[in-house]
Amino acid sequence: MENISCPTEVPLALDCLKSLDTFGILLRSGLTLMAFISLVVYTEEVVYFFKKFPNPKKTSIIWVTGAAPVIGAVACIGMWIPRSTLITDLTSASYFAIVIHKFLIMMIEECGGDDEFLERCGSDPLKISTGPCCCCCPCLPYPRITRRTLFWLKLGTFQFALLRLVFTFLSIVLWTNGNFDAYDLSITCATIWINPFVGILTIIALWPVGIMFKHLAPVLKSKNIIAKYALHQSILILSQLQASIINILAMNGVIACSPPFSSNARGTAMNQQLLIIEMFIITLTSRAFYRRRYEELNSVDQHEEDNQGNAKIQLNGPPLDGQDYA
Repeated sequence: MENISCPTEVPLALDCLKSLDTFGILLRSGLTLMAFISLVVYTEEVVYFFKKFPNPKKTSIIWVTGAAPVIGAVACIGMWIPRSTLITDLTSASYFAIVIHKFLIMMIEECGGDDEFLERCGSDPLKISTGPCCCCCPCLPYPRITRRTLFWLKLGTFQFALLRLVFTFLSIVLWTNGNFDAYDLSITCATIWINPFVGILTIIALWPVGIMFKHLAPVLKSKNIIAKYALHQSILILSQLQASIINILAMNGVIACSPPFSSNARGTAMNQQLLIIEMFIITLTSRAFYRRRYEELNSVDQHEEDNQGNAKIQLNGPPLDGQDYA
């Protein structure tokens, strides 16, 4: 009787539809509408970016702003078709891995590109004792920003974008053969070996983003980079950490089963419903910060002229009454 009341397999989409009551139909319809509105808002933003932004910058912004609506839409698909959860989760994870790399590129493009960034910050020391890797290591050196340093920072995020796609493909192949199950943490299952390695790659990829943000936060303050970074981190926490917490609760039986959903399937459904609401809110919030024109940063030459002028004023001292600077 226990196996009948709490099924072990993920239900089919038709079984889910048959089990829905009036409240369940209204809830899922409202969540589907949220996901659809998010995609409509994102489509309008893409049209705006193509018209108003130059090519290198708009590509990165389109990828970054697409994180919330894409994750919300993919979660909506998983909500209606529960057996596609593995595919939808891996898809959203792969997309966000690319977004992490694109966010780093976007911060550099906001400075005017690689050359402008190196001219502006080339003589500055770079603080690398930041999270999530080395926030507890203040003794680390402060390397100078060079083209090689910039290459290593980009490589740190690009490796995750590339390897995440590789592990996604590998996970799907192993899943078709019955060797990959998100809820099976036995030593004979590939999940216990792939997930920790992906977690290490994630931490390595977040480190260059944190380093660059710490360095450019004062420079890009006028472009609301702090709010954009907060939205970026919110998507990471909600799409990755939240799912892990709910899965652990479901595997330990904290989330009760509700036929035709098992404990694990019901926990996944709850996470997907929460993601749709959260990504809808983030989509509307990010629109306020991204869909606008910011004033471009002053050129490096202008900064040098201002510094020279300030130095000249300090050397000459204050003017006498009735006299002007020469």
